[in-house]
Amino acid sequence: MKVAEVGSIVEFKDGLQGLVEKVNENSVIVDLTIMDNFHELEMEEKTVINHKRYKILHTKDA
Repeated sequence: MKVAEVGSIVEFKDGLQGLVEKVNENSVIVDLTIMDNFHELEMEEKTVINHKRYKILHTKDA
């Protein structure tokens, strides 16, 4: 399993996307405000996602 790095964009839960701000042992903390429809979703700005629950879309090098 590939683990995201700080600065990567990940996708989880049927299309939600976030910018990885911190990588923990079993999870990442992501900023959801990068999504165009963030305000419409009425969600918290950040969330924690287990490494098994996301897909890496873009890395900071790509």
